Amino acid sequence: MTPIEYTAVWATEADTQKAAQQLAVCPAICNAHINLHGDLGAGKTTFVRHLLGALGVQGRIKSPTYAIIEPHEGEFEGAHLHISHFDFYRFEDPREWEEAGFRDAFAGAGLKLVEWPQRAEDCLPTADLALHLNWPADGTEWRQATWQALSPTGAHLLESMAIAR
Repeated sequence: MTPIEYTAVWATEADTQKAAQQLAVCPAICNAHINLHGDLGAGKTTFVRHLLGALGVQGRIKSPTYAIIEPHEGEFEGAHLHISHFDFYRFEDPREWEEAGFRDAFAGAGLKLVEWPQRAEDCLPTADLALHLNWPADGTEWRQATWQALSPTGAHLLESMAIAR
């Protein structure tokens, strides 16, 4: 599949929240794998926080930097939704992948959100959708958000967001 891309500017956190809410209403979200790329402070965890909130996750949502995985329970159209939030920032040894049971986590049903996927790229299955958050070189506060659909599921997610624009 040829990747499909869409780029937007998120000038405020409200823009980030709106994009998360648009994504949260697409049925394909229930079994999607989304990789989030960007420097420290680019807004990856903020986006995840808004997406999980839109999916009914209650309580504090933090980046699982030290735990590597944080499970959440949400809902989609009244049905239970299992969500796994990964952060591979501190991932160093591919043996951790097998020992921690990540293969099973990715094989199971539910939404998988992955921060710092490049740190585990040799182990990860192909994502459905990738989000790249970039700060402009001129130091302004807005972020460039580039979405890349890498599978039919990712294309469906991206198309649903385009409809909502």
